[in-house]
Amino acid sequence: MTDLRPFIAGLPKAELHVHHVGSASPRIVAELAARHPDSKVPADPEALVEYFTFTDFAHFIDVYLSVVDLIRTPEDVRLLTFEVARDMARQNIRYAELTITPFSSTSRGIPEVAFMEAIEDARKAAESELDVVLRWCFDIPGEAGLAAAEETARLAVDLRPEGLIAFGLGGPEIGVPRPQFKPYFDRAIDAGLHSVPHAGETTGPGTVWDALRELRAERIGHGTSAVQDPELLAHLAEHRIPLEVCPTSNIATRAVADLDEHPIKAMVEAGVLVTVNSDDPPMFGTDLNQEYGVAARLLGLDERGLADLAKNGVEASFLDAPGKERLATEIDTYTAKWLAR
Repeated sequence: MTDLRPFIAGLPKAELHVHHVGSASPRIVAELAARHPDSKVPADPEALVEYFTFTDFAHFIDVYLSVVDLIRTPEDVRLLTFEVARDMARQNIRYAELTITPFSSTSRGIPEVAFMEAIEDARKAAESELDVVLRWCFDIPGEAGLAAAEETARLAVDLRPEGLIAFGLGGPEIGVPRPQFKPYFDRAIDAGLHSVPHAGETTGPGTVWDALRELRAERIGHGTSAVQDPELLAHLAEHRIPLEVCPTSNIATRAVADLDEHPIKAMVEAGVLVTVNSDDPPMFGTDLNQEYGVAARLLGLDERGLADLAKNGVEASFLDAPGKERLATEIDTYTAKWLAR
């Protein structure tokens, strides 16, 4: 079989489902842990490998929040954001919609204006120095309830930073019904933000329907259980509502038992617009290049198939039309040169 890894490494890509704190590499986490020695997070990158081994989704949330607690100053925020972009540049990620949970930082004492300035400074530096275009999705941490929803909506609408384009909902799904967040999504959508909630990762397809009907979702984060409902799959395909699929994440959090059982093939066969993403890559021992390799195996893709998958990410993104055309052309040019060698 052809080794697709060199092709994937150079393939220009967009990433649409990747978390800010969850993208902190062991190097970054160790540096932050050393700054804040009162944390239970190991300051040794090697020890972090074991620390990032999860028993279930609830354990993952606990570990994730312990890393969130390392982000305590605007300087921490800026460091994290720029270094995440640096890791993206190494993978030829040209454009990323990074999910940020501002409530987790402002509720821990980081001044809200300083937080916005830190992410924006990092965004502008990433574009000028690394050729990585970042945009933000502010998400509600579902486990923190409606107070967090209210605060996230306020920060998104009233303090809207230049790079903010979308509004989301993350955290646990079990016991956190989607409809209760409708007023906050309505406010964000009315302000011109796109709706991109997580749904159907650890709960059934009813959660995806709720996200579509109540939160007016334009993309669905994960949507793993959508394959259990043929009517839902048909709806997603007909209306070209993309799924942000994160295969290795689904295994790490036990949302899916085994990669060979992952529903991505059924999604594609149903005609759904599928994008492949890394979610919380260092925590799951992966990156976007590796996720493309997983997708190639599960879907039987060659170089052209992988290029089409990369263009799915461009199509499903909230880039403006000229930006989409530029990135899609870059993907086509790269692929044609590769195949002509």
